[in-house]
Amino acid sequence: MSPRRDLYFRTVIVFLLLVGLIFTPTVINLGRIQLVESEKYKSQAEKNQLHDTEISAARGIIYDANGTVLAKSASVWKIYIKPSSIASFENDGFKNDVCRQISTLLGLDYASVKEKADKSKYAYLVLKKQVEFEEKEKIAEFLDGYYTFYETKENDKGQLIQVEKKIYYSAAIGIDPDVKRYYPYGTLAANLIGFTGTDDVGRLGIELKYNSLLTGTPGRIITAQNGKSDVMTQEYETIYDPIQGTSLVLTIDEVIQRYLEDSLEQVYIDSNGVGAYGVVMDVDTGAILAMANMGNFNLNSPQALTEEEEKQLLEQYPDEAERNQARTNLLYSKWRNFVVSDSYEPGSVFKIITAAAAVEENVLSENFSYNCTGRIQVADRIIQCHNRDGGHGSQDLKHGLMNSCNPLFITVGQTLGKEKFVEYFEAFGFTEKTGIDLPAEATPVAGVNYHSPESMGIVELSSSSFGQSFQVTPIQMVTAISAVANGGYLMTPYVVARQLDESGNVISETQPQIRRQVISEETAAAVADMMEGVVTSGTGKNAYVAGYRVAGKTGTSQKLGSDGEYVASFGCFAPANDPEIAVLILVDEPKGQINGGQICTPVAAQVVEKTLEYMGVERQYNDKEIEKLDTLTPSLVGKTTADASALLEEKGFEVKVVGNGDKVVSQMPSYNHSIPQGGIVVLYTEKDADRVTVEVPDLTMMTLSAVNKYAAAAGLNVKVSGNALNAGELVSYSQSIPPGETVEYGTTITVQFKSNTGVNDYAG
Repeated sequence: MSPRRDLYFRTVIVFLLLVGLIFTPTVINLGRIQLVESEKYKSQAEKNQLHDTEISAARGIIYDANGTVLAKSASVWKIYIKPSSIASFENDGFKNDVCRQISTLLGLDYASVKEKADKSKYAYLVLKKQVEFEEKEKIAEFLDGYYTFYETKENDKGQLIQVEKKIYYSAAIGIDPDVKRYYPYGTLAANLIGFTGTDDVGRLGIELKYNSLLTGTPGRIITAQNGKSDVMTQEYETIYDPIQGTSLVLTIDEVIQRYLEDSLEQVYIDSNGVGAYGVVMDVDTGAILAMANMGNFNLNSPQALTEEEEKQLLEQYPDEAERNQARTNLLYSKWRNFVVSDSYEPGSVFKIITAAAAVEENVLSENFSYNCTGRIQVADRIIQCHNRDGGHGSQDLKHGLMNSCNPLFITVGQTLGKEKFVEYFEAFGFTEKTGIDLPAEATPVAGVNYHSPESMGIVELSSSSFGQSFQVTPIQMVTAISAVANGGYLMTPYVVARQLDESGNVISETQPQIRRQVISEETAAAVADMMEGVVTSGTGKNAYVAGYRVAGKTGTSQKLGSDGEYVASFGCFAPANDPEIAVLILVDEPKGQINGGQICTPVAAQVVEKTLEYMGVERQYNDKEIEKLDTLTPSLVGKTTADASALLEEKGFEVKVVGNGDKVVSQMPSYNHSIPQGGIVVLYTEKDADRVTVEVPDLTMMTLSAVNKYAAAAGLNVKVSGNALNAGELVSYSQSIPPGETVEYGTTITVQFKSNTGVNDYAG
């Protein structure tokens, strides 16, 4: 081979080696991309070619027991910005204009919007969630507009000219569907229902406890997009519909809940306490019919405080950081469900449990009697009875409960003994959670909330026997009271009755759960009889409701570690002879009157009466009650004045005739209206006669006889609310129509009465 040919072959070989060295890594890399990591790069390509938007799913609906909507998700919108699309135009003027206008329209900080617009590697960043319709429409109108700028170009003649250019705002801003939680009744059962955050995640109450069930499955909108990340036409769009979350039917009844809240709100205002709380339970099942905390908050704006609260924070905390922390603490205190999450000193309401244990264990002889002198020696200290001046004298267990006699119950507790007392304390559920399906139920801790058996000496046993020196939660207390009402069975309380799918079909249903039997039916009946005596003749007389036999117990306890701060309470069930509901009312740190028998019993009476009426429970009146029953006005229209007057006078009514006609053309009160016996009826004998009106007087802080006198003088009928069997002790404290209002002559006004005599149960 010639040298020239040899050189040629060497050159080719070197060239091929160089090509191989240069391109072999590229070939290997292509092979790796196409064969080994093909799925990865395929996914990245699809991501660049597709616009994938999540459609928020509606949370499940929360209903009350009758199907009334308490919480529901509704369609709203979220507004997003497209940083990569904005960057593709390389026009800072457009970017700045978009940020300026959209921040103004959405009420956002310009700097925060600009910061998101500058993140050019992102195609989609949310600016604002849960945008309402009106605000969304303003954004939609904005997106129809465009940004105008001028670009310098050379025309065909070589001249420089200004060419107008447009960039539509829709290239930078988009609108997607979103959902928002609405609460039609605002403050109703707020602490129990709870609320969601802007991320649609439950933050409190049912919304938190059942968040995973209520949360739906999001849908998706997948749309092709071009190189500028602009969404292409709908023919390239695929929609996967969201699936609504599981709906819940609560045991809460909106009507009963409103009864409870209305009554609690009034005592909260009147007592000037730091809180007022209540719960209504079905004694047979443990179902919670109502649960309320006062003061509460609006679920639609849970972060809001009243103007007065904001003003007080501003005055009390000049430093902004301290004020913000105080504001947060105040919000948390409003949101907290005291009934489940907090403990209190039960006071004399707990005597129900001590009495039940003593009867069940039969530790008292049939002729047991205790002579109360107003005080009792326990170890090295004297414990007072609330009736210090001479005490209650000779008392059996029933009268000791009626009079809320501390020395008697100390004696009963000591007779029962530490071991048995602890046994029933545990049996009634005070050392464990109730298991209610609400979040943050307080956990009882021995040595903190109650005395451990090891630390319980004679003093601790004695104070515990009448409900002091330990704490329980309201839900524990009402569950224990229900056990006495239902024949001795401790139930697990619950608030969710059923779970429903998107079509309304029942997925699951809660079954009542008996935790254990704590006392016999005979013992329960005996204690119920004692508790009824508390209401008819004892410290709970202000809880009396005509026709409905109420069994209850008052309580007034000094808060542990406090200086003169109290908790007033009253626990009861009704009807006593066939219990349907248990009710517990508490007022925390009341001012002025502090006894449960003064301020909590009237609230319970209102709740019991309205609830049992609503439930259709028939009243059973005794002879004394029948004598005092209101009567219905007869139909008088069309009768002669003489006949109508004679009929009314025969029934004991007072008659007032207005007009010169000889026949009745209208009457006040109208036909079949309930008014007191001996009430006033106005007969009008002319169609065009002016209605006789009167100004309502102030009927509060009066005896029953005084109220009747003043009302009769004004031409008003009075419906008495309260224990009319103790008429001589009653004092009016509220009226259904405020003083000064003008009403028709013959109008019926309801006046609430209570007794302040014999209702004290605190020994302080």
